[in-house]
Amino acid sequence: MAKAKKAKTATTAKSATTAKSAKTAKTATKAKSAKKGVRTANAAFMAPVTPSPALAEIVGEKPLPRTEVTKKLWAYIKKNDLQDPKNKRMIKADAALKTVFGGKSTVNMFEMTKLVGKHLKK
Repeated sequence: MAKAKKAKTATTAKSATTAKSAKTAKTATKAKSAKKGVRTANAAFMAPVTPSPALAEIVGEKPLPRTEVTKKLWAYIKKNDLQDPKNKRMIKADAALKTVFGGKSTVNMFEMTKLVGKHLKK
């Protein structure tokens, strides 16, 4: 009986050591991922682009990064209540946006980025 008790104690100690090493490995992984989480900005997105005269009416004339152009465009859309109330992905163009959207009166928000890209010069 003493042998069985001794074997059981050894197994328990071994599993406790394994659990402890797994826990330290987990915290080491968390520390690595925390360091890795800091991302650098993509230079292509942050490079200033010059808007066309039609787009400049909405976002301004000075060169801006693409991300800022998109932010200002969405601010304009929300300020003027140009989103379809039933389907928020659809944007109703006013006179200024119609020239940017190539004459289309309603545009999908994913199509909008493609159409706006035509009005940006590097």
